[in-house]
Amino acid sequence: MSIYITKDTNVLIQGITGSEGSFWTKHMIEMGTKVVAGVTPGKAGQEVEGVKVYNSVRDAVKEHNIEASMLFVPPRFTKDAVLEALDAGIKKIVTVADGIPLHETVEIRRMAKEAGAFVVGGNTSGVISPGEAMMGFFPYWIERVYKPGRIGVMTRSGSLTNEVTAMVVEAGYGVSTLIGVGGDPVPGTRFAEMLPFYEADDATDAVVIIGELGGTMEEEVAEAMEAGIFTKPVVAFLGGRTAPKGKRMGHAGAIVSGGKGSVEGKIAALEKAGGLVADRPSKVGQLLHQLLD
Repeated sequence: MSIYITKDTNVLIQGITGSEGSFWTKHMIEMGTKVVAGVTPGKAGQEVEGVKVYNSVRDAVKEHNIEASMLFVPPRFTKDAVLEALDAGIKKIVTVADGIPLHETVEIRRMAKEAGAFVVGGNTSGVISPGEAMMGFFPYWIERVYKPGRIGVMTRSGSLTNEVTAMVVEAGYGVSTLIGVGGDPVPGTRFAEMLPFYEADDATDAVVIIGELGGTMEEEVAEAMEAGIFTKPVVAFLGGRTAPKGKRMGHAGAIVSGGKGSVEGKIAALEKAGGLVADRPSKVGQLLHQLLD
């Protein structure tokens, strides 16, 4: 079993005829993802990698039982594309766009929650279950990083993901499902909201969190652990340990203010809840052994 998508999930690609959309559609299909339709307004009747293109999501869902939508659309069109997917009844959406206006990310999250849907992103690489399916852009062919296994990964950071996940594989493990929630101040889905899925997944033995300073997502994971909502082992690596307080560092969400969001506070909360926190990526595998062996 995988989190979010499986090899049997019917996936729609919005923005399929663009350069990124067509390039990554090819790789998603090659990996095993079941891409059944694409959408680009004005391009109906075309095909990309053998996938039929429609003018709208509504037109696509009339002919296909679509369960998830992958968005390769610019930030300024993301909100409308998400709304179109939600209106068509799609409950799983991934958007990789970087630079979606903050007020629109707030609205996207609100609309998704009202629809009982999950939007992963923006500012993310997406979701991947190595060897099975992916929505997004991952160099899945690098086996030292994307090897199938039984460790779930949730990440806020694009740059740290490959490094930390490689350490999971080097330690003799592999990845069940990796979810990049994104580095924006208001992600479509937060870490703690994905924990019940990992908890219920028989193919996931533990979860690695790749976090960073700013926001409260890591503390929310600690709260879920303390409340017994999530009971599997947790190992974390947090970027930004040396960042000066009050400074925005890289991601729009990586800012510490009002005493909240510091790496020190996150470490304390996770360790108090029973998690282990690595002080560098190379320690992640060792800590997994410590918890699982």
